[in-house]
Amino acid sequence: MQRLGNNHDGYHGETIDIVAVLRDLEAAAKQHGWTSETFHADENFQWFALRRAAALRTPRAPFRVFLSAGIHGDEPAGPLAALELLRANAWPAHAELCLLPCLNPTGFPRNSRENARGQDLNRDYRHLEAAETRAHVAWLQRQPAFDAAFCLHEDWEAHGFYVYEVNPDGRPSLAQKMIEAVVPVCPIDLSPMIEGREAQGGIISPNLDPNSRPQWPEAFWLLQNKTRLSCTLEAPSDFPLATRVRALVAAVQAAVSLF
Repeated sequence: MQRLGNNHDGYHGETIDIVAVLRDLEAAAKQHGWTSETFHADENFQWFALRRAAALRTPRAPFRVFLSAGIHGDEPAGPLAALELLRANAWPAHAELCLLPCLNPTGFPRNSRENARGQDLNRDYRHLEAAETRAHVAWLQRQPAFDAAFCLHEDWEAHGFYVYEVNPDGRPSLAQKMIEAVVPVCPIDLSPMIEGREAQGGIISPNLDPNSRPQWPEAFWLLQNKTRLSCTLEAPSDFPLATRVRALVAAVQAAVSLF
């Protein structure tokens, strides 16, 4: 599979009607018994969190999983992957899930990484300057801790799919299983350096101190406050949108199957 060659100095691929996608997301969630909670709103959009309770009771507490998508408005595969995951409804029975399918709806009509005010929300989780980020963190602070977090992204420069896995406690890795699941769907970025960081087989395993960074992505806030296992999934934006969606879906399904 070859890159399309559309992306130069940014994403210039397929776009989505985010209003229609959000409507479909809520309908799919309702069909499969998820509950919805609005945690932020403006004159055009509502930001909502979806929750699925564990379908099977066990002697132990349910395995709690957090998923988010759509924090950059030029990364349409994330919200579409969230929709496909809801429709597939293939979750472990003992898992409790929270899904925030679109954290930046105002960016999508503009095909922009930033929100309507020009703010990159995924660099705002330390200083919380954007209203959306403040509302998201306030919602997160009301939640119990998560056992794992997955942030669905795209990279318009990538040669293939790759994963950041931040796992400071050395828990069993999820990244290799995700890579293996994506191989039949989408090329893997096998570059030894990705985004300026050492990578091996499409996996970046940074040993990071978030406090050393002036700007925090969502994954850093989650790591510091709600989970000790954070995976950022990066689909390659210069491949067809349907391929990127399938790659993200395959990776998430492979990871949660391990629970």
